[in-house]
Amino acid sequence: MRDEDARKWEANQTELERIREEQAQKWAANQAELKRMREEDAQKWEQQNRRWDENQAERRRLWDENRAEQSRLWEESRADSNRRWDENHEELKRLHNEIMAQAQKFDRSIGALGSRWGLQSEKAFRDALAAILEQSFDVQVVNVTDYDDSGEVFGRPDQIELDVIIKNGLLLICELKSSIDKAGMYIFERKARFYERRHERKANRLIVISPMIDGRARKVGERLGIEMYGDSTEVEAV
Repeated sequence: MRDEDARKWEANQTELERIREEQAQKWAANQAELKRMREEDAQKWEQQNRRWDENQAERRRLWDENRAEQSRLWEESRADSNRRWDENHEELKRLHNEIMAQAQKFDRSIGALGSRWGLQSEKAFRDALAAILEQSFDVQVVNVTDYDDSGEVFGRPDQIELDVIIKNGLLLICELKSSIDKAGMYIFERKARFYERRHERKANRLIVISPMIDGRARKVGERLGIEMYGDSTEVEAV
């Protein structure tokens, strides 16, 4: 068992290293793109300065002939410069937000591995996914606890926990986990059907959000009509 645990730990470390290398590559690519944009901005500013000099020379030549016209051109040039600056600034902000979103997604992937290996609680990981859903779609993720007296879900009476979203008359039943296997996918489907029968209401969507969905579990989810996402940010509009 120790050898098996060591093997699993080594495999986990290898996966962590792969994820880190992948994110490092993405980060490097983003940095290269930012550098390219800055260089383009510098070129645009150089072109703008050259145009400025040309306009000034033209303005001096035509000062006596058309002072009012040159004043208008100057205002247009300044407005164009401000517009370009604002556009470039907004583009840099957009790229920054995308990079931060990727970094946060990477952190959640690391958190999922931590939950799987006991380095942080499953509840903390679930709360993080729920918070992103609430922020992204302006909904409330409600944790519902029922008691299965007849043992429909686990084969014996036990407590059943589910996350549900109710919005504009729609009912969404969610499973937010750091990882899920084939058995977990079947259990989620049974819990959802138990909730429907208990509350006499059909769910509009069944959703599993987990960065680690086993390949066999994914096939089960597809067969059962369960939507599966690797992160809360990937969920289609609620």
